[in-house]
Amino acid sequence: MSNAGATRGTGAASARNRGRAANVALWALRALLAVVFAMAGLAKVFGDPAMVEMFATIGVGQWFRYVVGALEIAGAVGVLTPRFSGSAALGLVCVMLGAIFTNLFVLGASPVLPLGLLVASVVVAWGRRSRTRAQAGGNRR
Repeated sequence: MSNAGATRGTGAASARNRGRAANVALWALRALLAVVFAMAGLAKVFGDPAMVEMFATIGVGQWFRYVVGALEIAGAVGVLTPRFSGSAALGLVCVMLGAIFTNLFVLGASPVLPLGLLVASVVVAWGRRSRTRAQAGGNRR
C-alpha cells in the first residue's frame, strides 16, 4: 500500500493553512494601514499645527493639505472594504510616492515612514491583485 493519499491530503491541508494564514496577515496589514492613514488624514483635515506648518513649508497652499488628508481618509476606508482594498492600496501607493519625493526634495526630511507605508501598501495591492484585476475587467482570456 502507498502513502501517496496521506501525503497528498496533508499537503492540501498545509496549503489551506498557509492560505488562511496569509489571508489573516493581509487583513491585519490592511487594518494597520487603515489606522495609520486615518490618523494622518484626520490630522491634516482638522488642522493639526504640525501639518499646517509642514504644508506651509511645502508651499503649494493649505488646500493641498485638505486634498491629501481626504485621500488618506478615503484610502483608509477603502483598504478595509474587501471590494476596493486593492484599488485603495494602489491609490495609497501613489500618495506615498508623492510623500517620499516631497520629503526628499522639498522638506529635506527622512522618507523612512512614507517608504514603509509604501511597502505595506504595495503588499496589500499585490495580495488583492486578482480581485482588483477582476473589478477592472482584466480577467478576460
